[in-house]
Amino acid sequence: MPNANEDNPSALSQVQRRAVSELLRVSPVADDLAIRFEEAGFSLALVGGSVRDALLGRLGNDLDFTTDARPEDVLKLVRPWADAVWEVGIAFGTVGCQKNGYQIEVTTYRSESYDRSSRKPEVSYGDSIEEDLVRRDFTVNAMAVALPQKEFVDPYGGLEDLAARVLRTPGTPEESFSDDPLRMMRAARFAAQLDFEVAPEVVSAMTDMSGRIEIVSAERVRDELNKLLISAHPKKGLRLLVDTGLADYVLPELPALRLESDEHHRHKDVYEHSLIVLDQAIDLEQDGPDLVLRLAALLHDIGKPRTRRFESDGRVSFHHHEVVGAKMTKKRMAALKYSNEMVKDVSKLVELHLRFHGYGTGEWTDSAVRRYVRDAGPLLDRLHKLTRSDCTTRNKRKAAALSRAYDGLEERIAELQQQEELDSIRPDLDGNQIMQILGVGPGPAIGQAYKHLLELRLENGPMEHDAAVAALKEWWAAQG
Repeated sequence: MPNANEDNPSALSQVQRRAVSELLRVSPVADDLAIRFEEAGFSLALVGGSVRDALLGRLGNDLDFTTDARPEDVLKLVRPWADAVWEVGIAFGTVGCQKNGYQIEVTTYRSESYDRSSRKPEVSYGDSIEEDLVRRDFTVNAMAVALPQKEFVDPYGGLEDLAARVLRTPGTPEESFSDDPLRMMRAARFAAQLDFEVAPEVVSAMTDMSGRIEIVSAERVRDELNKLLISAHPKKGLRLLVDTGLADYVLPELPALRLESDEHHRHKDVYEHSLIVLDQAIDLEQDGPDLVLRLAALLHDIGKPRTRRFESDGRVSFHHHEVVGAKMTKKRMAALKYSNEMVKDVSKLVELHLRFHGYGTGEWTDSAVRRYVRDAGPLLDRLHKLTRSDCTTRNKRKAAALSRAYDGLEERIAELQQQEELDSIRPDLDGNQIMQILGVGPGPAIGQAYKHLLELRLENGPMEHDAAVAALKEWWAAQG
C-alpha cells in the first residue's frame, strides 16, 4: 500500500487500514486462486469495484479479478477449482465462477473496448494491467491489488480521489465517454451510490456530450437508472442527470417538471416537489429499497405539464393529471424496456395517487373504503406510502391534518379487513351458482351478472345467500 498523501494523511491512512482488513477477509479464496494462476505462468489481480469497496470498508462477496490469461486459459484454471463455473460473459473476456460463497468474475486485460459509432462493445485484449486500468470508467475503479503479493497498483491517482470522494476519469472524460457513453450515467449512479462529487471537467464533458447517450441500448440505460434509483442518495444522481441534460434523452419527463411559475407563484415547483416525495417515500421503506415505490414517487406528477391550466380566478389547475401521468408512465417505462408487470404496477400507483384526496375531508363510507382497497389490490401498502409521501406542504397544521386523515383511513381499512376479508373481495355468488340460479350457460350475461353482484358487494358489504339470490333475480328480471 502507498504512503499517506501529504494533503490529507489521516484520510488516506484510514482508507488503507480498512482495505487491509477487507483483503485479509477474502485472502483465503483470493490468494488460493492467484497461486493457481501464478503456477500456470499468469498474473491475477483484484480490480475495479472490489478494490474500491475494500478501501471503503464495504467489500461484499462479489470479487472482480483481471488477468493476462486468455478466457480459454481461465476456464482451464477455474473449472477444477471452483464450485460452479459459467461462461455467460466469455464473449467479452469474462469467466464467472463460485467458490466458498464468493461470486467471482475473472476478466482478461482489455484495451479499446467500444466502437464509438455502435451500441455494442468490441472486445480487444490488452497486454498489461496499466492498459487495462486506463480503459476503466473512473479512477476510483482503476485500482488493482496484484495477488498473492498484495502489491497495490494505482497509476491514475484513484486512492487520492477516493479519499477526496471525487469522481474523475483515468484519461480525459471526452475520450472515456466516447468509448462508452453509458459511463456518463454511471457518473450519476456512483454519485448517488457513494455520495461522491463529480469533478467539474467530468460534469462539463457530460453536458457537452449528453446526446451521445442515444447510441446506448435502452436496456443498459434502464439498468443504470435502476441502480441509481435504489442507491442511498438517488436525488443527487437525478439532479446530475437533469443538470447535464442527460435526462432530456433518458427520462425527459423529469426535467419537464421544472415548470415556470405563474406570476402569483400559486403552485409548487413540481420538479423539486417530486424529488422531495421520492426522499419521503424512501424514509417509509421497511425492507430495503423498493424500486416500484421509488419510480412511482418520482413519476407521480409527470402528467402535470400537459394538464396545467391557468384559471380565470388566477388559480393553476392540473385536472386529471394522474390519468395522463399513468399513460405517460406506461409509455416511458415501455421505451426503457421495463417488464410488463413493473410497468403495470408503477403506472397503477401513479393513477391512484390522488384517490385519497378525491374523497375530501368528509367521512369515508364503507363502500368508499372497499373500492379503495379493491382498486389498489396488492399495491395497497405501496399506495399508503406514496400517498403519505405526497404531502410536502410547509404548513404544519395542514400536514398534521392530512396525516390524521390518512391514519383514520388505514384504521377503517384494518377494521373492514377483519370483518370482511377485504383483500379478496368477491361477489356473494360465484359463476357456477349464477348459472344454476338463472338457468343459463356460460356467456356474456354471466359476466354482467357477476359484475353487478360485485358492485353490490362493494356498496353494501357481504350479503346473506338468500338476499344475494333475490338481488340476482331482481337484476335478471330487469334485463328482460
